[in-house]
Amino acid sequence: MADKIATLHIPGQEPIELPILSGTLGHEVIDVRALGAHGYFTYDPGFLSTASCESKITFIDGDAGILLHRGYPIDELAQNANYLQVCYLLLTGDLPNQEQYDAFRKRVTRHTMVHEQITSLFRAFRRDSHPMAVMCGVAGALSAFYHDSLDINDPRHREIAAYRLISKMPTLAAMSYKYSIGQPFIYPRNDLSYAGNFLHMMFAIPCEEYKVNPVVEKAMDRIFILHADHEQNASTSSVRLAGSSGANPFACIAAGIASLWGPAHGGANEACLKMLEEIGSVERIPHYVARAKDKDDPFRLMGFGHRVYKNYDPRATVMRNTCHQVLQELDIKDPLLEVAMELERIALSDPYFVDKKLYPNVDFYSGIILKAIGIPTSMFTVIFALARTIGWITHWLEMQADPASRIGRPRQLYMGTPTRTVLPLEQRK
Repeated sequence: MADKIATLHIPGQEPIELPILSGTLGHEVIDVRALGAHGYFTYDPGFLSTASCESKITFIDGDAGILLHRGYPIDELAQNANYLQVCYLLLTGDLPNQEQYDAFRKRVTRHTMVHEQITSLFRAFRRDSHPMAVMCGVAGALSAFYHDSLDINDPRHREIAAYRLISKMPTLAAMSYKYSIGQPFIYPRNDLSYAGNFLHMMFAIPCEEYKVNPVVEKAMDRIFILHADHEQNASTSSVRLAGSSGANPFACIAAGIASLWGPAHGGANEACLKMLEEIGSVERIPHYVARAKDKDDPFRLMGFGHRVYKNYDPRATVMRNTCHQVLQELDIKDPLLEVAMELERIALSDPYFVDKKLYPNVDFYSGIILKAIGIPTSMFTVIFALARTIGWITHWLEMQADPASRIGRPRQLYMGTPTRTVLPLEQRK
């Protein structure tokens, strides 16, 4: 319901009344849907000032450094819940009790295996294919294998598809890695945790026993939690836009993976590691810091600051502590990790970075953790996609259940050539 009315005055026309809508939290929203009937559209490149939907899932206040999932602060969830509990929360609206969690975990683990013929899809890719290219193809191809959950108008089908995606994404992600290095696929282990099972499928080999390090397992679980959802970002909006056409959920998730692949979105932690490789050693840091401070130099330090969080990234504090725990546990002597830790010290103490609030963000710390664990940079965005699948599918489910949902159709401000006549070929100059 509209609490207030905004009045738009256009010269030569009667005033147009537009309802002002209030959400539970956040900015008020001017409902401009009636403008089309008056011959006008709004112009908002990137939709940065446009609310595309109503949602009850995630709230972000970037100025205050707040991220809530169903009302729960992200740092509390990371400290006091695991990833599957957060999945349950996003899907249902509430955190599970023990009985609900046990039943949910059992349902998820029942779907961790993939159809055996899917393994043949991987062999159609070159070994040096980027894992995100493989994930785009294989995720979309799931609809060719699971025909019994493609009726988007059937709530039961939608539920089954959601469970399958949450369950199978770690399996597909690990398979994309194993294929790239020429090792055999490792089947899922349903006796392990969600994060532990993923690590086992990533690093186990048939000829040796692999034991999951509990510190690494906890770190991976937190990476999953901190990337589970982030409101109406590019990839989530891609999933919603694809879903608005009636596309099946597997195709919609493939659209989200493709959008996430962009370096401005999911590739940030991969870009951060490439920057550390460019710097190379602690001795070279002052040179690059000086370049970052030079407004005429295009070089920028990746992994510092955030376009949404203008104060600090609430996920980064949790990730920072986890990062230091992993580095202490593994005791790895890696020049790039030494560069990362020195950059972190500078960013938290140098007045230039402090005044501009260019704090290390979640991508900075998650990239360091993944590097320390032994995961190649090409897999970073794949792990992001794995974690974000729950957010994508929750938004897709919410959209499907929303009676106000319409097929997405953004408008444009046309700046091309006006109407002209097609002349016969012989008359054209």
